Amino acid sequence: MENANASGMNPANPFLRHNSHIGGFALSLAAILYVAAGLLVSVIILAAGIEEKTDAYLYLNYLAAPIAMVAAMAITLKFKKFPVKRAYPVKCRPKYFLIALLLIYGLIFSVSWIDTGVTELLKLMGYVPKGSDAYLPELSGGLVVPALLVIAVMPAIFEEGLFRGVILNACEDGVGTVRTVFIVGFAFSLFHASAEQTVYQFLAGCVFAFVAIRSGSILPSVVMHFINNAIIIIFAACGLLDADGNLILSSSAQIALIVTSAVSFIGGMVWLILDKKPVTKHQNGAVKAFFAYGSVGIAIMGIMWILSFFMR
Repeated sequence: MENANASGMNPANPFLRHNSHIGGFALSLAAILYVAAGLLVSVIILAAGIEEKTDAYLYLNYLAAPIAMVAAMAITLKFKKFPVKRAYPVKCRPKYFLIALLLIYGLIFSVSWIDTGVTELLKLMGYVPKGSDAYLPELSGGLVVPALLVIAVMPAIFEEGLFRGVILNACEDGVGTVRTVFIVGFAFSLFHASAEQTVYQFLAGCVFAFVAIRSGSILPSVVMHFINNAIIIIFAACGLLDADGNLILSSSAQIALIVTSAVSFIGGMVWLILDKKPVTKHQNGAVKAFFAYGSVGIAIMGIMWILSFFMR
């Protein structure tokens, strides 16, 4: 049996009886380091005289989150003595990659339309959304390669490493499967601090977490995350997105895409739900431990989420 101290547990302390406190610690640390990295990036931008919305400006800002996540994961694993193999399981059956493809197709082309509805609702409240040009660098020619690396590859590896790696695998045993899925989805969406994308990112975060739990591996969700981000970059590079980031298609093509992707999503979810892997049950105190240790991170990212309504 694994030694309690080696897995980060301390029966004498009610908050340390479950590894879920490690997940909360990792979230808080990542948020603190994200703010620090963001401040450092701002200093570099000011010192170098880099203009806003230029490629250099965008890329530097994109690097803040990965730097914070890498540091947070490294510190958490070392000082909380959480085993690397437990945080980042990789082996799984091939069928889970097929399920992942079905689900990400559904998420991108059917579920993501939720963003449009949320954005329109926020507009009624006076919110002014950013155009797609505020998020994407120049994508002509070979410039699409660094964009894919920074905006698709790095988030797929590092965000999955934090949320579906450390946080998920620290929480599941004590928090339970169902609660872990929603907690990871909540943390994932809040960390992005994007008002109009919150609902979609919550749902995507939950689906990624469910896939990771059922497959017992972080790799299917890494693939899903990469495809989600890469599709946006490729479509933008091909001129298939309008100023609001919506896919430019005829009405009939949009209907066909939505219907097929919705069927794909439902099929993938049913397949995943019917999987025979047992569901882990909730244990008393585990959820409280996560939120106690994650409260600083939740507060920081909550403030940043509120500020996203006013930052242009």
